[in-house]
Amino acid sequence: MLDTNAIYEVITFAIGDTKAGSKMGKLQVKNLDDDSVLNCILWEETLNRLDSKLFRTNNHIKLNGTYNEKYNNCLISDIKLIKEAKLGLDEAQRQSLFEKITGYVNKIQDKKLSEFVSSLLFEYEEQFKITPAAKMMHHNYIGGLLEHTLECLEFADIVLTKCNNKISPDIVYAACILHDFGKIFEYKVDMETGLIEYDEEFKKDWRTHSQWGFSICMNNGFKQIAKMIAAHHGRTDWGALIDLNDKDAEPFMYIIHHIDDLSAKFGKISISDI
Repeated sequence: MLDTNAIYEVITFAIGDTKAGSKMGKLQVKNLDDDSVLNCILWEETLNRLDSKLFRTNNHIKLNGTYNEKYNNCLISDIKLIKEAKLGLDEAQRQSLFEKITGYVNKIQDKKLSEFVSSLLFEYEEQFKITPAAKMMHHNYIGGLLEHTLECLEFADIVLTKCNNKISPDIVYAACILHDFGKIFEYKVDMETGLIEYDEEFKKDWRTHSQWGFSICMNNGFKQIAKMIAAHHGRTDWGALIDLNDKDAEPFMYIIHHIDDLSAKFGKISISDI
C-alpha cells in the first residue's frame, strides 16, 4: 500500500515504452519505516513534469498517487524530494583509487601480463573511473567499480598468504582487476542523475561482462585468468560461464569467486555507505 506520509528510498528507475508508443516510468522504492518494497508506474505526462534527478538511486522521497490492488503497484502523480543522494565518489577519490589499483599492476612481475593489464586500464581509464560495479546489488554508484576492484585486491593480499605458493600472485592480481572490467561496456551511468542502465549495444554482442573478460584474456593467452573470470559468479544460474559445482573445477577457479563475494557482501555495498 502507498503511505503518503512515509519516506521512501529509490531502489531502481527505468523508462520503457507502452504498447501505444508512449513512455512509461517504472520506479521501485523502499519504505524506510518497515523496509517494504513498492513498485510504481509513472505515465509520460507525469514524467515530463518531474525533474529526472528525483529518481536518483538512494534518494529519499515522498509519493502521491493511487494504489492498484489488482496489479500490486502504485500509479504516481507527484514526488517530493526529501533528501538528495550522492552520485558517488568525487573526482579526487576516483583518482586516488585508480592510482592504488595501478600500484597493484606494478606488483605483477610477468612483463607480458603487466603490460596487458596496464594497457587496458589506461586505454579505458575514464570509463573505468566512473562505472558502477552493479546496477543494484553492490557498489551501485559512480566510481563503484574502482572501489570494488581495490577491495578485491586487498582481500587477495590476505588470501594469498594462505595459498602456500600454489598460485602466482600475478594471476590473482590480474584476475581481481579484470573480473568485472567488462562492466565499463555493460553499464551506462548518467553523470547528472546517477541512474544506471544496461547498454543495449553491448548486449547485442556479449552475454555478460564475464564473457567479455573471459574472451579477451583467452585471446591474449592468459587462460588461468580467463577461467577465474568465467567462474567468478559461482553458478551458471547466477551468470557464471563455469559452474563451480562441477566436480572438475580446478581449485584456483574458486579464488576470485570468494574474493568477489566478500567485497560484494562486506564492502561499501551502496551509495549510502559512502
